[in-house]
Amino acid sequence: MRHRLRPLLALVLAPVLAGCFASDGGSDSAGSADGGSRLRVALAFPPAENLSPYGADSTILSRLGVTEGLTALDANGAAAPALAASWRQENDRTWLFTLREATFQDGSAVTPAAVATALTHTAQAKPAPAALAGVTFTAKADGAGGVRITTGTPDPVLPLRLSSPSLAILSGKAYGTQDKADPVGTATGPFELTKVLGSTAVTLDRYDDYWGGRAQAPGIDVKFVADGTARASALRTGQVDLAEAIPVAQAATLDKAIREATATTRTTSLLLNTEKGAFKDAALRAAAREAVDTSVLAKGVYEGYADPGAGIYGPAVTWAAGKRTEPVGRAKAGKPDGTRVTIATYDNRPELPEVAQVLKQQLEKTGFEVTLEVREYSRLESDALEGKFDAFVGARNSLVDTGDPVGVLASDYTCDGTYNLALLCDKDVDRAVAKAADIADTAERQDAAMAAEAEILGTDAVVPLVHQRIITGVGGSVRGALLDPYERTLVGIGTRR
Repeated sequence: MRHRLRPLLALVLAPVLAGCFASDGGSDSAGSADGGSRLRVALAFPPAENLSPYGADSTILSRLGVTEGLTALDANGAAAPALAASWRQENDRTWLFTLREATFQDGSAVTPAAVATALTHTAQAKPAPAALAGVTFTAKADGAGGVRITTGTPDPVLPLRLSSPSLAILSGKAYGTQDKADPVGTATGPFELTKVLGSTAVTLDRYDDYWGGRAQAPGIDVKFVADGTARASALRTGQVDLAEAIPVAQAATLDKAIREATATTRTTSLLLNTEKGAFKDAALRAAAREAVDTSVLAKGVYEGYADPGAGIYGPAVTWAAGKRTEPVGRAKAGKPDGTRVTIATYDNRPELPEVAQVLKQQLEKTGFEVTLEVREYSRLESDALEGKFDAFVGARNSLVDTGDPVGVLASDYTCDGTYNLALLCDKDVDRAVAKAADIADTAERQDAAMAAEAEILGTDAVVPLVHQRIITGVGGSVRGALLDPYERTLVGIGTRR
């Protein structure tokens, strides 16, 4: 049910953020000596891992222009040069990357040795970054400008994999003990982290020696605002210049000129715990899947800013629909008969609790008894990964980790997957994902990825609900915001106000 009090609530919450973007440490939020204006940004997700570049926080760093990898993704999802100016494949397991001239934000040079050290730390991180699910490699300096990377098994999409935000390159000063990495002042992007206030705020200043040119904004003042209504209110009242993940219920309160809807590769799904609890039973998973009406979610909760779930990959993955096949080996639906289940979700994306509420009603109509657990994401992730809930409602960008369609399958649905919220361990799924991972030809790899998707959907471990269009609040004076379907970027050298 839509809550009509939300616009009023937004006005009530507006004073809460008043003063949030005041200057810190002498920096001028309005402008700087050279006439530029600092950007004020409200992000939805506070750091869950102390801004570690190896996990989910890595996208915070890439969206704010702090970190970079050897490669990036271009508009078509192909690998593009970043810290590596070029690369070539020497054999099926070895690639040589040629570095461009660049410096770290601590003033040291981006040398082959420094890059090899950074990649070695990443390869040894525990838990492994999602982009490295099932992948091992070694990195060694090669002469004055090259880095040779050798994978344990053939990896035909290594350049794509290296574009992952979690494979960012940091200077030697970043690495301490216990596989931790500190991105403050050690990255290579156009903006340098200068102050971190826990999970509430960060301050960034322009890094004037950035290899790609001097950013137009002198800095960025960021607040982490989990409440979506408060983010929308702050944008509408001029307290922020950019606000991510505007709730669809707040879109109508914003002028069309300051809201941007972007088709993304993000899918909201219901993930069912296959390891323990009620949904260990495939028949009950099938019953849950049959109970869900995704059109109600797309039209009601998302108010048209989403499409009904078709699979792990949605319409923004333009090749997927034409290659999709029917799920394989689905169980016959059983009778819930009052089976009790707990569905967990997070409120950083305000639509998700509403989705969970609708799912609760749909499942209860079928015969389940449902309890909801709603928290802020950083307080929920570890419990979800440990399987403490029967089901989890989450929004996942299927191409954010690597840009490769096989990447999300390996990390989210295989026995060794590092973000396997369904705790799925199925030999047929693992075999299908491994087969796709070995294919170099793009079209054939896509075909194999869709065959693996069919195997995964056949287990009913995941029920795709909707494919989202993300709404970003962009102030009327802001130019050059970077809105992409992979949600890796937001602020760049040309972003200004």
